[in-house]
Amino acid sequence: MNNTDIAIRVRNLTCAYGDYKVVDDISFDVRKGEIFVILGGSGCGKSTVLKHLIGLYAPVAGSIEVQGDDIVTAQGRVRDAILRRFGVMYQMGALFGSMSLLSNVMLPLEEFTDLPSDARELVARSKLAMVGLQDFACNMPATLSGGMQKRAAIARAMALDPDILFLDEPSAGLDPITSAELDALIRTLSRNLGITFVIVSHELASIYSVADSVIMLDKKVRRIVAQGDPRVLRDTSDNELVRRFFHRQAETDAARETAGRAETFASKET
Repeated sequence: MNNTDIAIRVRNLTCAYGDYKVVDDISFDVRKGEIFVILGGSGCGKSTVLKHLIGLYAPVAGSIEVQGDDIVTAQGRVRDAILRRFGVMYQMGALFGSMSLLSNVMLPLEEFTDLPSDARELVARSKLAMVGLQDFACNMPATLSGGMQKRAAIARAMALDPDILFLDEPSAGLDPITSAELDALIRTLSRNLGITFVIVSHELASIYSVADSVIMLDKKVRRIVAQGDPRVLRDTSDNELVRRFFHRQAETDAARETAGRAETFASKET
């Protein structure tokens, strides 16, 4: 892969809380313009990795390059410039409940630009239109459904025209139809705007719907146990951990499946 095609390059990343390692020595690349999903079971370190990618936590070891610049070693204005290249939607949306949707989306523009008030409002309204909320600019977050709040959070994350959007569990708490509508929005934004998405998720339907590429983490080994197209991994992986995840199998079900294959093989041999 050509370096110019890479939005994020992670090498030998180790993340820990105190003496406890959550992930140990992982490496991966995110291509520009792709929808990249970090997946795995509960407690595997998905959200921890995301928090390191966006600079909230410093890793124990390793490098995280965003468009060629290492966010781990960068300081001052250089680091601020790197952080400006991406937007973040947190799991519960994290909208300010005392502010309208319009004010929520305008907030990054007020903090980080010198645009006049009317220009900030114009930009904010255009972002709300991109996510289908142009008629709800004056609404307070509490008056909206969970799916609409997630859309508003994405609009705010796009306020500064980032190259990369990080979404933490965007489908969490949503019904299947609303989740599918959010997936369609993500695909549309990726296709029309060329935004690179990095998404943390364990929702298989959404993963199959949007992901160009995934990495799967496992809490037992604290490493990446699979990487690639999720549909290919589902259909061809010979790793039991990966197979169980993509086929939604409990451990006992997987053991019975393995035993059944062994019995079939034995009967053919005799």
